[in-house]
Amino acid sequence: MNIPSELKYTKDHEWIKIEGDIATIGITDFAQSELGDIVYVEVETVDETLDAEEIFGTVEAVKTVSDLFLPLSGEIIEFNEALEDEPEKVNSDPYGDGWMIKVKCSDLNQVEGLMSADDYKAVIGA
Repeated sequence: MNIPSELKYTKDHEWIKIEGDIATIGITDFAQSELGDIVYVEVETVDETLDAEEIFGTVEAVKTVSDLFLPLSGEIIEFNEALEDEPEKVNSDPYGDGWMIKVKCSDLNQVEGLMSADDYKAVIGA
């Protein structure tokens, strides 16, 4: 199970990479393996400002659809459009080409409420 130590994590299995006030967000290796083959990623919230824990989109796998929860409040400024044609990138490279959105964070103090890699490993029993 790949859980990069430089990222932050949520109980809902999103990962967060912070660069300045921009957060890149996707789902974890654990989440994609639990979902199975991902066939569609839907994000219709670009240019919207959402609060932490609000749903920013959905990910559809062969057998299920799961909501995606925003880990930090802010404006969704970008969707990874490569996922429109190749949603399987979430399975093959969840921390790289399979990223989902970029968010301009409105409250960087919320980062303190996110989990470290070790905390996340404890949650998933890794």
